[in-house]
Amino acid sequence: MAQTGATFEIIVVDDDSRDGTRAIAQSFAGVRVISPGPLRENAAGKTSTGENWTGKNNAVIAGAKEARAKWLLFTDADTVHRPGSLAQALAEATRERADMLSYSPGQVAVTFSERAVMPIAFAELAAQYPPQKVREQSSEIVAANGQYILVRRAAYDDVGGHAAVATEILEDVALARLFHNAGHRIYFRYGEDAVRTRMYRNWAQLREGWTKNLALLFPHPEWRAAQSMFLWLLAWAALIVAVSGAASRHFVWIAFAALWLFVYWRIRRAHFTPANNLIAIAFGLPMFAYLLLRSKKAHASGHVAWKGRAYNVGTRSKSMYEAMPCPKPISRIENQELRAKS
Repeated sequence: MAQTGATFEIIVVDDDSRDGTRAIAQSFAGVRVISPGPLRENAAGKTSTGENWTGKNNAVIAGAKEARAKWLLFTDADTVHRPGSLAQALAEATRERADMLSYSPGQVAVTFSERAVMPIAFAELAAQYPPQKVREQSSEIVAANGQYILVRRAAYDDVGGHAAVATEILEDVALARLFHNAGHRIYFRYGEDAVRTRMYRNWAQLREGWTKNLALLFPHPEWRAAQSMFLWLLAWAALIVAVSGAASRHFVWIAFAALWLFVYWRIRRAHFTPANNLIAIAFGLPMFAYLLLRSKKAHASGHVAWKGRAYNVGTRSKSMYEAMPCPKPISRIENQELRAKS
């Protein structure tokens, strides 16, 4: 609401929240609060979306249907937007001739598990999906962060919007893939200067969230887990040898510190503080390896959980690194007529 330099509307989709989200949003004049379509219960008593849509897709589709602007910004309720960032993003999208602009928000880490795991996770994501490669139209590396996705409405409707990826657990990367396949330009970068967020509040949330996503983000999670364990052992061994060398004045051994610095350099790409990077090196790498294997196991079983909902992923559980075919575009008017009839 405090953004300046751009004319905008805010549509909050309250997806059956149990906290004060709806009341807080309704306390601001001019903010529209809507509810998505109803969710039905399966035989196990856990909620799932109609037609196997995920909860988030069900919500953002409802919001996009109500929006009237030429640009749509999809963002999460727990994001904090810096003053002027909306106008900045619009200007950047125009300057870069982007049909989709996505920022990877600055990540806030508070608890031990957040500080240990989050730097590793985002460092590995930066290695798997280098922003400079994502920005190249000829590259097959495609990514977006669902916490902040700004799209040109015409391009969004051209690929079918979130309705075309409504069954995808990792809808942000799937939507980006559709944009890429349709020839629409994607501009992706680290965006701490525009937006920040705290994704998880405790270990249970963090474990569930990354279990849902990691096997989709990385093509071979078991190998990535082995790599994480190797880097962890390498860092500790290099540090012990270097310290022992310094203590015994075998100064050649101090050169092993370069291996430790290599691991630190790899992690620092995630843009966390030095203190968080040190915690991640000391404890986060094996924790990340565990989450990778847990995610692979969950997707192999065909079931993942998130926010109190259970999803059957089945054969659709594959790495989003693999190319997805671009479906036939569905116009916005056709979408609305189909929804009206149903």
